[in-house]
Amino acid sequence: MFKSFDGFTDDYGRITAWPSDKRTQHQMAILDHLTGLFESGRIYSPGEVSTMLRDHADESLEATLLTELTEGDYLTSDERGYWRADSRPTGANTPTREE
Repeated sequence: MFKSFDGFTDDYGRITAWPSDKRTQHQMAILDHLTGLFESGRIYSPGEVSTMLRDHADESLEATLLTELTEGDYLTSDERGYWRADSRPTGANTPTREE
């Protein structure tokens, strides 16, 4: 079970701070919350990801959150965009694996 991240949000529920590395459970709670905002199987453009992160977090955290989401394997990306790592995109926009 993840810890709450209420101490890292403002009155509107927007994330305003990134927890220290000693608070990994709080970090995971934030990343899990943000991942839940992305639809499974859908590709998001970099602009859509930026907008989503800015809607739910302080703009100063956008780069940190995107890095944490991708390096933590919550989101995956290629030249076409980003998608939830737990579900490959479907349909005509499905990225192909280059081997």
